[in-house]
Amino acid sequence: MTPGQFGVLGHQDRRDWPPLAADEARAVLGRYGLETEDILWHGQRPFSATGLVRLVSGGRVFLKRHDRRLRDMAALAEEQDFAAWLARQGVPVTLPLRTRDGTRAVERDGWSYEAYPAIEGADRYRDVHSWGAYASEEDARAAGAMLGRVHQAARGYDAPARGHRPLISTLGPLGGPTDGASGNGALRDWAAAEPGVLAALQGKNWHEDVARALQPHEARLAPLRAAIEPLWGHGDWHGSNLFWDGAAPRVAAVMDFGMADRSCAPFDLAVAIERHAVAWLDLTTPHPVRFSQLAAFLDGYRTVRALSAVEKSLVIAFLPLCHVGFALSEVGYYGTLLGDTASAAVAYDSYLLGHARWFEADEGQNLLDWLARHL
Repeated sequence: MTPGQFGVLGHQDRRDWPPLAADEARAVLGRYGLETEDILWHGQRPFSATGLVRLVSGGRVFLKRHDRRLRDMAALAEEQDFAAWLARQGVPVTLPLRTRDGTRAVERDGWSYEAYPAIEGADRYRDVHSWGAYASEEDARAAGAMLGRVHQAARGYDAPARGHRPLISTLGPLGGPTDGASGNGALRDWAAAEPGVLAALQGKNWHEDVARALQPHEARLAPLRAAIEPLWGHGDWHGSNLFWDGAAPRVAAVMDFGMADRSCAPFDLAVAIERHAVAWLDLTTPHPVRFSQLAAFLDGYRTVRALSAVEKSLVIAFLPLCHVGFALSEVGYYGTLLGDTASAAVAYDSYLLGHARWFEADEGQNLLDWLARHL
C-alpha cells in the first residue's frame, strides 16, 4: 500500500503527486543501464515522488521524480553542482548517478528524474516531519557539527543565486548586502517575479498583512544587511535529510539539496534552527521550544565553525524571517500549481504570518533572548 505524505498540517492520506510506478521506474532506470525488479518503498515527503527501487542485480537505487515546472534539468544542475563542490571538499554527500549518455538527470513525459545510489547508513528520520525534533541531544549535536562542516566547505563556491526557482530557501525577499537598510522593496519585487505567488494572493490584503507581521523583525535586520557575507547553504537542514551511522549519533551522509541557494551562513543556520527547535505543529504544548536540543545543536556547530559577533546578531535577526521566501513560494505552489486553496491558506495564515507573529509573542521573544545569551 502506498503511504500518504507530509502536508502543511502534518501527515495526510492524500498525495499531491502520483507515486512512482514499476513500469515508470523500469523505463527511467533503463536510461542508466539498470534493470529494475520492484519498488521497495515510497517516500512521504511533499513536492516530488520518491522511491527505493530494487534492481535485478540485487542493488538498490533511490529514484526521485519532479514536475518540470518545479525542477527542470537546469534547476537540478544547480543543486547537483553545489553538492559536487561539497563532495570535493570532503563532505559526505550523495551524488546522482549518470545515465549511459552521461547526464545527471532524465526528462520524460513532462517530468524530471534523478537517480541516486542507495546510501550506506540508517534513514532514522524517514517518518519524521520536517519540523520534528531530533531523537536526542546527541543527534542534534552531530547535526549541528555537520552543518558547520557544510558551511566551511561552501567557502569559495561562487555560483550565483538561483533567482526565482520555486520552493527554495532564498534570501531574495529579505534583501541582501547591497539593498541598504530599507531592503529597497525587495519583498514586493520578489513576490511579483515569483511563479504563481501573486495569482494565489489575489483577494488578500497581503501587502498590509505581511508588513504588519514582518516589520518588527525587519527593523532588527535592517542595520545588519551590509554585513551579510554571501554563502551557499543547504536550505532544508533537518534530521530526515541526513543519513546516520546506525543507531550512533554520527551523520553518515547529507542528502537533498533541493532547497539550497546562495544566502549566507547565519541565514542557513537560522533555517536549521527553525526546522527543529520549535514544535510548530503543536504550539499549545506547555513547552514548545526544545532548548536542550537547540543548545546541543549550537554546541556541535561551534565545534567546527565559530560565529562572529555580527553573525550571531544576524542569526537572531533572520530566525523570525528565514521562512518568508519559502512560505510565500508555498502559497503559490499550493494555490496556483496544485489548485489546493485550503493548503495555500494554511501556508499563508499559519506559516507565513503565523510564524512571524509567534516571534513577537512571549515565547518567541524568550527564544530570541535565549539565543542572544547562548549563541
